[in-house]
Amino acid sequence: MLLRGLATACADEATALRGTRPPPGPERVEEMTAQYAAVRGVPPDLREDPHALLRRQSTLLAAAVSAVTVSAAVALATGPRRSMPGLPLEQFWYAGASTPRLWWVRIADHLTPRSVVFQNAVRTASGLALARLVAGSLDLSHGFWVLLGMLTLGRTTAGATWSAVRSAAVGTLVGSLAAGALLISAGDVTEVYAALLVPMMLVAFSVGPVGGPAWGQGLFTLVVSTAFAQIAPVTWELAAARIVDVLTGSAIGLVCGVLAWPAGARGEMRRSAAALFRATAPLIRVTVERAATGHSAPDTRADAAAALRRAMRYWRTAHASYAQLRTEPPPRRAADGGADWLAALNHGSRVLVGTYWLPWSRGTAWPSDAASWARGTTDEVVSATLRAAHFPADGVTVRLAPLPPGVLTRLPAPSVSHLVDVEVWLHALASDLTAAVGPGSTVEGEFR
Repeated sequence: MLLRGLATACADEATALRGTRPPPGPERVEEMTAQYAAVRGVPPDLREDPHALLRRQSTLLAAAVSAVTVSAAVALATGPRRSMPGLPLEQFWYAGASTPRLWWVRIADHLTPRSVVFQNAVRTASGLALARLVAGSLDLSHGFWVLLGMLTLGRTTAGATWSAVRSAAVGTLVGSLAAGALLISAGDVTEVYAALLVPMMLVAFSVGPVGGPAWGQGLFTLVVSTAFAQIAPVTWELAAARIVDVLTGSAIGLVCGVLAWPAGARGEMRRSAAALFRATAPLIRVTVERAATGHSAPDTRADAAAALRRAMRYWRTAHASYAQLRTEPPPRRAADGGADWLAALNHGSRVLVGTYWLPWSRGTAWPSDAASWARGTTDEVVSATLRAAHFPADGVTVRLAPLPPGVLTRLPAPSVSHLVDVEVWLHALASDLTAAVGPGSTVEGEFR
């Protein structure tokens, strides 16, 4: 029933994202998941390995929790809902937050030199200020083209900026030659420019963004020359001024790209992923400790509130770095040792989801051997997480001990499921770490 319900929920979310019907919300999936969590366990007539069955049940429960999260996120993004009762308040803290608070959180997250958003803002502001100073000091004709050239050709890496500047220089030169020929041949006949302006703008603004900087700058040069020729008499010198201004703005953008964080998001991605690893390590420990002591699903997570806020902040910063990294050209030689940044983000997400949801319902305190196993295994995962923050060249080896023999038979049914939930979660975290750090990593344990 739960698997069929998850399939239906996925289809409903896809329909809602296409805009053909309103989002259904997470209540139905949440109800089915709660029912499944209440009845799961080992039947008395089971002939197969009960541990394997419990692991499959925990894996299905994790998938159901992900479906609840997706349903809630789609309902918030596409519908008028502003609250999600029944879900962890920390997971969708932004649902009922005011606009000023959301702006403040965004500003506070990126008010650090380690944020790529902050770096882009500083680089752009510095470039515009320098472009304005140069254009005013040299008294360049149509000096605003200097600012526009710097703004449109500046990229987040020095290499990408240089590539854009080279293409733009060629395009501007060709466009200026074409514009000069047009101005010389048409002269002061404004009817010619009026007839050409609209089709020329249509071609420039449709082909330019697709064709790249060369096409964009070349066609835009034709557009502005045609437009200016209708305002006042112009000569071929307008095209020459366009070349000088664009090249000046390009040079300023290139200087800013070289001097201000020339590597773009690559270095910050590594630092933000390392900070995310260090921030999530305490959450792993407190989550398992709550499960071992039978206090795993309180109404609030006050004991982890500070660690949660810190981890969520680094998680958002790392996502911003990753989003920018995907827009940048890859380096010719991998400088990160083959690290998988998406796996690093997945590790952070899995830790946060475990802190919110693991286990689904309350249990009882575990016996000493089970609690000792949980704490020892947690120590190993936490230690591996902290080692992964350094991205060692030889990878991270995670050795997770198997459950103590016979421990599942001495626990009541709810606590048995909770213990296996923790086991599955810790193994998944270990797999995320090995995928994130890169080659040479192995996970050793009872299952993978």
